[in-house]
Amino acid sequence: MWRVLVVDDQVLIRAGLAALMRAAPGVEVVGEAADGEQALAVLAEREADVVLMDLRMPGMGGIAATEQIVAARDAAGRQTPRVLILTTFDLDDYVYAALKAGASGFVLKDTPPDRLLAAITVVAHGDMLFSPSISERLVEAYTLRGEAMGGPAPDLALLTAREVEVLRLVGKGMTNPEIADHLVVGETTVKTHLSRTMTKLGLSTRAQAVVVAYETGLVVPGDGGGRGGG
Repeated sequence: MWRVLVVDDQVLIRAGLAALMRAAPGVEVVGEAADGEQALAVLAEREADVVLMDLRMPGMGGIAATEQIVAARDAAGRQTPRVLILTTFDLDDYVYAALKAGASGFVLKDTPPDRLLAAITVVAHGDMLFSPSISERLVEAYTLRGEAMGGPAPDLALLTAREVEVLRLVGKGMTNPEIADHLVVGETTVKTHLSRTMTKLGLSTRAQAVVVAYETGLVVPGDGGGRGGG
């Protein structure tokens, strides 16, 4: 049972999301909030596994709230809650700032309900999640801000053929379960390949792996790869 806090300043959207969550099996809505301050107040009293967070809200916005949620989680040594950004905006500045704040995933508000519920499960399990369109903007944000990996592109010759394929699929925005289904292997196998890939290439985050997939040409912006848009 995943415990979800819904945060959005628009009443109809917030109520609709909460209703969707309540109707879904395996999901418990622990509260609703209209801005970041209300979200923090709810979390002070109730535990959540995932915070479904809007970005642009009056008062404390989603990025500032995410920073505080992540900081509190790290200070307490807990793994929850994870923040899943739900927004109509997929602009570079917002994606980059939310990533730096510690968000675990990004989906757009036109994401179909089944994919939104799947996204909640992904981040609740501790995985990162990027829709393909946001993956592209993530790469652009790193590049524009000069924060892509410096020096020459990593040497893919260090990787096995399967590790290269896993890296390519990560770059396309696929989650570990989706990669496992695509390659017809277990999810643990995917995690092992990705872990070895990141070690060999000196990467510390999944976001960096996405960047490398673009830098090395494994994924080309606008190629329409990966799962559907988020």
